[in-house]
Amino acid sequence: MAQKRDYYEVLGVARSADAETIKGAYRKLALENHPDRNPGNHEAERRFKDCAEAYAVLGDPQKRQRYDQFGHAGVDGAQGGQGFASAEDIFAAFGDLFGGGGGGGGGFFEQFFGGGGRRGRGRRGASLKIDLELTLEEVATGIKKTIELKRAERCDHCAGSGARPGTKKKRCATCAGHGQVVRSQGFFQLRQTCPTCQGQGETVDDPCPKCHGRGAVAKEAPITITIPAGIESGHVERIAGHGEPGDGGGPPGDLVVVLHVQEHDVYTRFGDDLLMQSRVSFRQAVMGDEVDIPTITGENVSMKIPPGTQPGEKLRIRNHGLPRADGYGRGNLVVQVQVDIPRKLTAEQEELLRRFDELDGGRKGKKNKKTIIEKVKDIFS
Repeated sequence: MAQKRDYYEVLGVARSADAETIKGAYRKLALENHPDRNPGNHEAERRFKDCAEAYAVLGDPQKRQRYDQFGHAGVDGAQGGQGFASAEDIFAAFGDLFGGGGGGGGGFFEQFFGGGGRRGRGRRGASLKIDLELTLEEVATGIKKTIELKRAERCDHCAGSGARPGTKKKRCATCAGHGQVVRSQGFFQLRQTCPTCQGQGETVDDPCPKCHGRGAVAKEAPITITIPAGIESGHVERIAGHGEPGDGGGPPGDLVVVLHVQEHDVYTRFGDDLLMQSRVSFRQAVMGDEVDIPTITGENVSMKIPPGTQPGEKLRIRNHGLPRADGYGRGNLVVQVQVDIPRKLTAEQEELLRRFDELDGGRKGKKNKKTIIEKVKDIFS
């Protein structure tokens, strides 16, 4: 008979280790060597059993004291000394370490290895996803949108049971009503969701004629969504409880709304700022003026054009962009000035421009320069 390894060595802890250290070492090794993570690996199965055997002794203060004093002989007949027949035995003993109580350690299987639900535990319904388009004006103010959502709702003919009224569901013959089946892997027995009843423990022999045994029917359901101001394209709103209904009394899924902002004919968005083009006359650009600028909310604001404004120059109107997503303040409205150049001039206009050019050139002592008309044409050529 092979000699057993020292339990402290199996768990990789010192003899002076406290209870929490021993518990953490066991939990780590059990996760690393679980058969579902190491299919067909007999060495991992052996390590999994050995660490459980070690913890059965070192995790119990009285057994640990006897082991420290007498070694393996002091714990013969204890659970750790006689070992475990299966993984189910191990988790029945230590299920609390993995998020489950007794009864097979269901919390461990569900969290780490995808174990199925048990009878009576309803499954959560599927979430639904829709795409919703918004205008930039709607983004600027925030809005409530009502959409007609087609989703599954509980069948009122069978009250969601899926069985024809007057009949009942029957206990699943595959899993005997447990919702789980057991498969063997070596000397381990692992639970899985029953493929016949999908974990419900019951089957429908005479399905409801309205929902065909599903327990739910498709219906139009109006949903009102509150959309905050300042959102950007790709923003996701999750509305809890408005997805598909759950199975077996489980909670419904969520409604996921993906928002898309349409491009605007006038404004171009840059984060919280808006950029627009505004055309002014040559006189306004040269001499300055005050003009009305339309904003995204529909009101007009006054903007001063400084004398000597250049074509393409950007002027900023503060706090007339989009609301910031955090709810504090707004971005800016940036106006890019475009100067209108007349395509045709009257003789009088040409004479006045030439006179202006002469005065401008003479004042600065500049000779043989291009006329103002030529300069303006050069800018926009």
